[in-house]
Amino acid sequence: MVVGMVDKLRGLLVGLRFLVLLSLALPLIGPTVAAVEREYVVVYAAAEQPQAARTALAAIGGRIVHENSRIGVVTVRSHNPWFADDVARQPALAGVVSRHVVGRVSGTFQSSTTFAGNQRLLPSTWPLQPSPAAAEAEPLSSLQWNMQMINAARAHRIEQGDKRVLVGVIDTGIDGSHPDIAPNFSRALSRNFVPDGDAVDVDEGGHGTHVAGTIAAPRNARGIVGVAPNVTLVNLRAGNDEGYFFLQPMVDALTYAADIGVDVVNMSLYIDPWLFNCPNNSADSIAAQREQQTIITATQRALDYARDRGVTLIAAAGNEHVDLDHPQTDTISPNFPKERAYPRKVDNSCLVLPAEGNGVVSVTSLGPSGRKAYYSSYGLEQADVAAPGGDGHDFPGTPRYRRAENLILAPYPEAVLRAEGALQDNGAPVEPDVVRDCQPDQCTYYRYLQGTSMAAPHVAGVAALVISRFGEPDPVHADGITMEPARVEWVLQSRASNRLCPRGGTLAYPDLPERFTASCEGQRSQNGFYGSGIVDARNAVLRPGRTWGGELTDVDITP
Repeated sequence: MVVGMVDKLRGLLVGLRFLVLLSLALPLIGPTVAAVEREYVVVYAAAEQPQAARTALAAIGGRIVHENSRIGVVTVRSHNPWFADDVARQPALAGVVSRHVVGRVSGTFQSSTTFAGNQRLLPSTWPLQPSPAAAEAEPLSSLQWNMQMINAARAHRIEQGDKRVLVGVIDTGIDGSHPDIAPNFSRALSRNFVPDGDAVDVDEGGHGTHVAGTIAAPRNARGIVGVAPNVTLVNLRAGNDEGYFFLQPMVDALTYAADIGVDVVNMSLYIDPWLFNCPNNSADSIAAQREQQTIITATQRALDYARDRGVTLIAAAGNEHVDLDHPQTDTISPNFPKERAYPRKVDNSCLVLPAEGNGVVSVTSLGPSGRKAYYSSYGLEQADVAAPGGDGHDFPGTPRYRRAENLILAPYPEAVLRAEGALQDNGAPVEPDVVRDCQPDQCTYYRYLQGTSMAAPHVAGVAALVISRFGEPDPVHADGITMEPARVEWVLQSRASNRLCPRGGTLAYPDLPERFTASCEGQRSQNGFYGSGIVDARNAVLRPGRTWGGELTDVDITP
């Protein structure tokens, strides 16, 4: 009975209990020992009832340092060593996560790194043929097999994008000064959600700049061309320089995007520290289960908030070559703090986020041959569309094998390349994965990368073209245009180029270990490798279809 009474009064007695503990720990003579203050992310049980949650936090020794009142997610500091347990006892609070890294950039494979068998990518020996729109091509566009795969040049004859369409890039940042980014970059709208980070036009990792360039590198007689070369890029930096994401910046980026009228958000990332977020996995401790439940709740709230306000959500499927329909084991979670991972069985109730969030378009990755990239995760339920993301192991047994051109070429910050030693003193690239385009006024730099991180921005770019062509005036944001995400998704999927599963349903990679062998389920119209098919920019802007949601449309489909 005494234990029960103490438990019920626990929140009110936190301060007294802590003083008792300190008195036992302090020496009789000497300086006062300060209690350790820890930081947490807490989710309110009801975002529309914030006062009850604030009162509950105060009662258990929590001090709010940042609040996202739109979805009820807050950063809290506390000296209470039982804070996480006490949160679970508060009806006004839905969950808590220790304030450490909870997300990281979806793993990419640079062509300067080693692949399976320590096989390096080799210099160019097979330049691609010029695109059909050679007269309009940028200097390096003949290297963009990816744009040929999605029919971008043919789409650009119809639609190149509208400046009023805003594409948010939630990533490590965007180098807004890159000459093949700057014309389409909005510094005024961009934000840095990383604590203690002020710059909104800097990318010290390179990943975000590469993603942004694929989406919207302009037509400016430099380097490459993006999928939607005339839309506006907004940097929504939620990842630090090491490529890690905190939960609070992630949800803040999504809600901010919704509030300012962003039309499309690209998320080439996954939520950590759990690769699979399992709400009730018996292999996990109670605390670990609560943490994963909290991540699921907070992430979905932010996704719902954004989608309900007109944001089309695009995410990378992941680079773990996992059948997300039938996952079996997770050996890398939790991946932060380091060396804390333990093997556990997982099933389809466990979610890879944000790719498996409700309302998110999940993108698988393809190599230049059109086969599923060896690293790409997949799944009949999870794959919505496929897009070029590169595959360093495509074309085995041919001169094309392990060539840099099998990957995706896009802008990269010169400062990052110099810091990595990827450039000589005179600016010449050291490795074949870096390409330089020198015009009379200056040189610009590009890099070959591969990953579902590179596939997703192709879909984000096509979504931006769709909104540019078929969107309507935004009644909430002056001078903006908007289109319901459900309609955008319908166009992306219904106008994708259908692809069958491999013959026999199994795809083996002869130069890679057996664990990469993948089984494809489904039909031509929807399967685990391609989803509804390979995203097609031309079809998306040319033929929206007879109906959207059952309503007749009168869109002009004349080329």
